[in-house]
Amino acid sequence: MRTFYYVHTGHRIGLDRFRRAVAILEQLQDKDITLLTSDYRIAQAARDFGIEKSVGIDVVRNIPQISHNGDKLIFDSVEANPIMLDDMRNYFSKFVRISDDKDDKKAEKEFLISPYLQGEGICNAVAVSEHFFGEFEKSVEMTYFFGDDDYEKDLEKHLDFVEDLNPHLQLGFYYFLDYEDMLKEKFKNSFEFEEYEEMIRSSEILLSASVQAVLDSLASGGKPIYFQREDYTRDFIPLFEKLNIPIIDNYDKKELFVILKTIKNRKYGKIEQNCNKIANFIKESLTL
Repeated sequence: MRTFYYVHTGHRIGLDRFRRAVAILEQLQDKDITLLTSDYRIAQAARDFGIEKSVGIDVVRNIPQISHNGDKLIFDSVEANPIMLDDMRNYFSKFVRISDDKDDKKAEKEFLISPYLQGEGICNAVAVSEHFFGEFEKSVEMTYFFGDDDYEKDLEKHLDFVEDLNPHLQLGFYYFLDYEDMLKEKFKNSFEFEEYEEMIRSSEILLSASVQAVLDSLASGGKPIYFQREDYTRDFIPLFEKLNIPIIDNYDKKELFVILKTIKNRKYGKIEQNCNKIANFIKESLTL
């Protein structure tokens, strides 16, 4: 009987779920868990994040091709429809689902991890790596991180959104090499994909469309600003409002400047170090 952890990743999806999985699996290193990703490239790079076993499976429907009936699964994706989810609950002996939808409901034969919901069989928590909690020197005034994916090159189309601010740029995992080269010419300073942790720790202000980066920044003592991309889910808006994280829509440059003028006096909420809590919940739920 094996245990798998599936995350939806890809060049049109980004790596937020992967980064969340890394934070959780750091607390489960003593357990034999295989990470499944929906693209092969990040599966190959997972070892650089401390994950010993990872497999790219292309699409979510391929999970049964690598697993067996009675195995255990942690599932972080919105790809599956209700019928597919029900099949998974019956196929796996234990099933843990991660959901960011505040209107979601826990079903029978599953355990749930949620930043909003509470109750029996539910772990109410947000996952942020322990590496981002602490006192860090904020040597970079501002960093802009559009996200790990930008297939449509929207960052380039809207360079005027941040060009007057002269921020550092965090490069994304799925950026094409020629696109990276062009961006490096536009931004005087940039962080490589591998320097993400350094970027989070050193940036005073982080303007980002990456949900996980915003949460990581907040934990590290930074002042994150969430930029809502049109192609990204809005599920985290209620959580960010609760944490008093400023939110910008539609490349609203005027709103960005208003936020930046008052950001030093903004009282952000605090994010708790919950990965150990989540790991214990997974251990109990899956009887690991």
